[in-house]
Formats: sequence, structure tokens, C-alpha cells
Amino acid sequence: MSETESLVEALIEPMDTQLEDPSMTLLSDRREILPETRKSQTHKFCIAGHEGYLTIGLFQDGRPGEIFIKMSKEGSTLSGLIQGFCRAFSLALQHGLTTQDAADRFRGMRFEPMGLTSNPEIPEASSILDYVARYLQVHFVERR
Repeated sequence: MSETESLVEALIEPMDTQLEDPSMTLLSDRREILPETRKSQTHKFCIAGHEGYLTIGLFQDGRPGEIFIKMSKEGSTLSGLIQGFCRAFSLALQHGLTTQDAADRFRGMRFEPMGLTSNPEIPEASSILDYVARYLQVHFVERR
């Protein structure tokens, strides 16, 4: 089993066993690969004075297929953890996690930085992950 398959297996198993809502999508063991050249959306954000950039790579049908978050304080522990989250999150999207399920799973997570944001559509966030979930909800779930 490859390293990627092991990571996906680790992601899938906890998600399969912790589904509270039976209507939530189970992840597939097949990975949907993004095109080599793809559209993306980059969004600058600020949460309680912490600046960052959220880049969302899109499948050809406009669904998010990968995310990258670049925080202004490069090299920080938070930045490293966020990069790891982005890799796992992107793999989950490529294995069938819907944008709605993703938003539902990460909305409301609480950790620093939290507070007021620079985005009038999302005036407050309880964490970076909460902000990303709300951003996905506003831009990729509600507008479809």
C-alpha cells in the first residue's frame, strides 16, 4: 500500500464510522484526478489581524478539488498544521467528499486565530478552518 493510499485509508475510516447523518456522502476508494491545467480561485483573508490566502483548485465542472492556505507568518507551527490539513482535505475532496459535507464538518471549529474578518460575507470566524468552511459554503454550495 502506497503512502497516499495509507493516508486516504486513515481519512476514510474515521469518516465512515463517525457519520452522524446517514445522508452524508461516504468517500470513494477511487481518486478523481484534477486536470494538469485547471482554474482556481484565490482569496485574501484576514482573521483577527492574521492575513492569509486561500486558493481553491477546481475540477472542470467547477467543484473544488484542492485547497491551499498560505499564512503570512510562514514557518509557524500554525502554518505547518494548516498545510497538512490542506493536503488531507484535498485528498478527501478528490475521493468524493462533497463541498457541502466538507463545510458541515469544519464549520464551527474553534481555535486561534479567531475573531473579526476582512470579509463582509463572513464577518466573524472561530478559526481558519471555520472561515474556509464558511467560504466554501458561500461560494461553492449556496451559489450552485
